[in-house]
Amino acid sequence: MLALEMYRSLPRHVAGKAIGSRLPGILSGYAAPLRLVTIDEPRVERPGWARLRTRLSGVCGSDLGALSGRTSLYFSALVSMPFVPGHEVVAELLEDCEDLPAGTRVVVDPVLTCAARGLDPCDACAEGATNRCARITVGGLTPGLQTGFCRDTGGGWGEVLTAHRSQLHVVPDGYSDEQAVLTEPMACAVHTALRAGIRHNDRVLVSGAGSVGLLATLAIRSLTGAGEITVVAKHGHQKELALALGATEVVAPGEVLRRLRRATGAFLVKPEMGPSYLLGGVDVAVDAVGSKQSLETAVNATRAGGRVVLSGMPAAADLSAAWFRELEVVGTYSSAQREDALDGRGAFDVATELLAGDAVGQLAKTIAAYPLHRWREALDHAHGAGRLGTVKVAFDPRSKR
Repeated sequence: MLALEMYRSLPRHVAGKAIGSRLPGILSGYAAPLRLVTIDEPRVERPGWARLRTRLSGVCGSDLGALSGRTSLYFSALVSMPFVPGHEVVAELLEDCEDLPAGTRVVVDPVLTCAARGLDPCDACAEGATNRCARITVGGLTPGLQTGFCRDTGGGWGEVLTAHRSQLHVVPDGYSDEQAVLTEPMACAVHTALRAGIRHNDRVLVSGAGSVGLLATLAIRSLTGAGEITVVAKHGHQKELALALGATEVVAPGEVLRRLRRATGAFLVKPEMGPSYLLGGVDVAVDAVGSKQSLETAVNATRAGGRVVLSGMPAAADLSAAWFRELEVVGTYSSAQREDALDGRGAFDVATELLAGDAVGQLAKTIAAYPLHRWREALDHAHGAGRLGTVKVAFDPRSKR
C-alpha cells in the first residue's frame, strides 16, 4: 500500500528544530523526516481488531510539531518508529469488527488503551479516563501513545490502517467526510472545555483561532456557563468563524491585553524587558496553539488565582506569572471515553452532536484535501493554513489527482 512514513533521522530533526520556525517550507523539503513509501498493509492478528481504509485524515499541530523537531524528547519513549502518522481519521471497515459490519464508516479514537493492547484495565481506563492510560508502552503492540504514532497500527496518512473495536465510532448518516474528520479534534475540544473548570459567568480567553481554538470556543460556549469569551485571532476569516461559534469578541494578538485591561479593570504592567502583562484579567485562559507567544499571552492575561489550560502541545515559555499570581496550570490531552461532567457519556458522542451545527458546516467547507503524492504541497499549506483561510488540511489516500 502507499503511505507516508515518519522515520528517525537525527540530522533532519536538528535541521527542523534549528530553522523550521523561520523557514517552515523546509519542513516539507529536506528537513522533513517523512517519505512516501510502498509498504505492506498492517496486519490484524488480535481479536477485536479490523482493517480500515482511510477516507480522510487530518494534519494536526502535533504532527507538524513532530516533523519540525518542536516536540519534546519526553515523547520519544512513547512512539515506535518508523510509523505512519495520522490520528484524525475517518475510514470505512474492510471487514466485520464485532458488531460493526464491513463497509461501516467510522471515526477513530486514537488513544491506544489497555483494551486495544489486550490488557486488563489500568486504574485510569477502569474509570473511563482512557486518555490517561498507564500502559501505552506495553501489551500486544509496540509503544505508541496513539494510532498514528505506533509502528504496528498504521495511521491515517496511509491507505489502510488497523484499529480496535473500542476505538471506533460510527459516523451518522448525512455527515460528510469533512464533518467527520473534525470529530477527533472536536472531542479534544469537549475535553478541554470540561477540564477548564469554568464557572457561571467566568470571563474566558482563548489564545489562538486555528482549528483547536475555534472548536474549543464552540465547546466552551455549548457545554459551560462561560460569560464573555474573547478569542485571539490573526486573520479576518478566523474572526468570522470564532463569532459564529460563540465568541463574544475577537481581538488581534497585539490588542488582547489592552482590550482585557479595559474590560476587566486590570492594570497593564510593562517590565524593562519582555512582554507586558496584567494585574487582573480573565478567570480562565486556554492556550490553543502551544507556541511560546500564545502561552505567554494566556498566562499574562489571567487574574491571580485563575486557571490556564494547555490545549495545544506547549512550548517553552516564561511561567513567572504562574508562580507569582498562583495560577492553576491545567493540562488537557486527547479525550476520555467517559466524562464525569457529561454524566458518563464519552467526548466523542458529544462531539458528534456538536458537529451537526451550521457553524461547523462552515468549518468543514474550508478543509483542503490532498492525495498522498502531493504531501509536500499539503504540509506547506498546513503551515500557512490560517493565512490561507483553511481550518484543516487533510490527506485523502484514495485520490490520485
